[in-house]
Parts: sequence; structure tokens; C-alpha cells
Amino acid sequence: MQASEWSQAMSHGFDELTAIFRKLGANDPEGWASSQVQEGIPQLARFVFLKQAWSLVLADGDTGWIAPYIESALKRPDEPYAGVGLALQRLLSAGADPNDLTDVVRGMQADLLFNLCYLLGDPGFPNPIADVSWGLFQLDDDDRPVAHIGGLHESVLETDPTGREMRPRTISQ
Repeated sequence: MQASEWSQAMSHGFDELTAIFRKLGANDPEGWASSQVQEGIPQLARFVFLKQAWSLVLADGDTGWIAPYIESALKRPDEPYAGVGLALQRLLSAGADPNDLTDVVRGMQADLLFNLCYLLGDPGFPNPIADVSWGLFQLDDDDRPVAHIGGLHESVLETDPTGREMRPRTISQ
């Protein structure tokens, strides 16, 4: 979406926003839309950011990432991240289940996503330079902040693409 489309989406009514959230795959499109309309929170921008951020986290059950890490490490064992591939090779040789490796890595990536989102809203450490702060903002066509997109950490788990909010798969899955 272009910035002008964002500002247009921000001014949509409940039904239009609900349809947009539904199209984007939100679990509770009515809840997201209601919050934006009634509370003025830029929920569409929050949701789209989190959806994109989750796309960078390993997909549930994806083990296809393991072999390329191992192959790369074997070809270039002194390169950055080669230790990951070498450790993966040792773990597989010791009998580790590739799905367990994915669960561990995916969980750590989701935890990092949560902490980065929290950091955007509250650095949580003594700031020695009082005039330094950061955040995520929706911008207009001239790259000027339109809306602060805060509280992202509050929605990380509810936007987990599996719908399980990072809970383990059941035995039957």
C-alpha cells in the first residue's frame, strides 16, 4: 500500500476495515477494525507490520532451512554463521529430530520478534542521551510521521500465523 492508501484506509469505516483485515488473514478482523475505529489506534499498520515480521520467522514445520546451512558451513567453515550449520550437522548426527530443531529456532525467532517490538515501544534501560529515542511510525507521502505504531509486542502472539500463539503442536499434529 502507498502512504496515501494508508491514510485512506485509516479513514475507512468499520465494515471496510473489517473486510481489509479479513483479506489480510487476521484471526479477529472485527476486533482489529473496531479498535481502530473506536480507539483511533492504527491497527491496520500494526497488523501489516507484524504480518511482515512473522514472514521472516521460520514457518511452522519447515525443515528445509537446515540442509542449506549445513552445506554452506561445509563449503566455507570460517564464514559468518558457519557455526550454525556445523552445530546443525552435529545435532542431526546425534539423532536430533529436524522438526525439534525448527521448533527451537522458530521459538527463539518469535521471542526475538517480541523483544524487538517491545524495544520499539520502551527501550527499558537508562538512556544516557536523553534526546535519543526510537519507534515505528506510519509515514505520509513526504516521509513525515502520521501515526505512532505502538504496543506492537502486545499483538505478537496473536498474529502467529499458526493461530497457536507459539504454543506447541498437539501430539496428533
